[in-house]
Amino acid sequence: MSAARPSATIRYTAMRLSIFVGCFVVAAMAVHFGLVPSGARDSNFFWVILLALVLSAPLSYVLLRKQRDEMSAQIAPRIERAKQRLEENRTREDHVAP
Repeated sequence: MSAARPSATIRYTAMRLSIFVGCFVVAAMAVHFGLVPSGARDSNFFWVILLALVLSAPLSYVLLRKQRDEMSAQIAPRIERAKQRLEENRTREDHVAP
């Protein structure tokens, strides 16, 4: 018996976080060794976070396309069911006599 596969959303989120952490380490090392200018005064930590975000966003967009599509396919039916329930509730309220 094989283990259950984690949801596509959890896998995508974990992979996205991993890419961010990797970019954070690279940005921190680049700032530490002077390859990238450090932030002003005490803003160095926030500067490294900003660099990591700027680096990880396009990488995640390109590298995680398959996982994003899987997540979308997993979530889409749930959204459609929620929309149907919302529409049923709305129409049910319209038929109530005053």
